Amino acid sequence: MKTSASTLEFKPARQQGIALIMGLMFLVVLTLLGMAAMRGTILEERMAGNARDRNLAFQSAEAALRAAQLELTGATLLPFVKGTAYTPRSENGTLNDYWQTTHDWPNQSVSVKRDKADWIPDGTSEAPRYVIEELGVAAAGGTGGLGITALNEEGVYRVTARGAGSSPNTVVILQAIFEP
Repeated sequence: MKTSASTLEFKPARQQGIALIMGLMFLVVLTLLGMAAMRGTILEERMAGNARDRNLAFQSAEAALRAAQLELTGATLLPFVKGTAYTPRSENGTLNDYWQTTHDWPNQSVSVKRDKADWIPDGTSEAPRYVIEELGVAAAGGTGGLGITALNEEGVYRVTARGAGSSPNTVVILQAIFEP
């Protein structure tokens, strides 16, 4: 018996579609990995930006300390009056909260100037500022703890400097004691 080719039927095997499902699952996993990598990169960029902004604010406050130091070593100082940038010792002068939240920086401080205008360092949002407190005359004679000699009879001053970064919310406050 002869069979003809026309009577033979070709029946393909029935497919289950597992390759499609596995491919889609693989794409979902790759998408999740890509999103996690992007999230980590964005977080690192923000941290680097915040560190740079804080560094700018710190350098700005350092510039204010240097300007105050130059003023203290100058020929004459303005009179020390409570409620001004040149103030007698403040009872709250060593408290960080006072300088960060309470002190009236725009009206009771000196801004660093260049060519008689406020100097705003590149990348910062405002001019660095400082306050000079007259701490009074230091006790003379003897030595302090840790082998540090006592201050002499000249005046002693505490300078508090404020610098801002590129964001006005990034603020660094530094203090230094000067004995001219």
